[in-house]
Amino acid sequence: MATTSQVETVGAGADKAKIAAAVALVLAGFVAYFVLSAQASYVRWGALLAGFVAGVALFLFSGAGKAFIAFCQDAVRELRKVVWPTQKETLQTTLFVFVFVFLMSLFLWMVDKGVEWVLYSLLLGWR
Repeated sequence: MATTSQVETVGAGADKAKIAAAVALVLAGFVAYFVLSAQASYVRWGALLAGFVAGVALFLFSGAGKAFIAFCQDAVRELRKVVWPTQKETLQTTLFVFVFVFLMSLFLWMVDKGVEWVLYSLLLGWR
């Protein structure tokens, strides 16, 4: 039994056009923000927001946008599978990290002072 892979390239050109149009809409909103510099700030921000929202909406209808939405849905589904630590476990782990950092800094300070004593007092005799 021979299997053939079916590759759909019917909408590839349309998807590229949608993405290009989406980028153009975002850029148009960005340019409109500066072109409308004489207008009130809410008009400028409205033009910027409208261009951005229209561009994102158009992108989400493209093949890449649909793939992005599917990726986000899969990510949310995987996040729901995560077993999150309890508050007690989180506090215990945080306390352990703080104690370890304090002890390690104390140890490194003692090593530094020991090396300083050996170099400056014993070898060089500067003190």
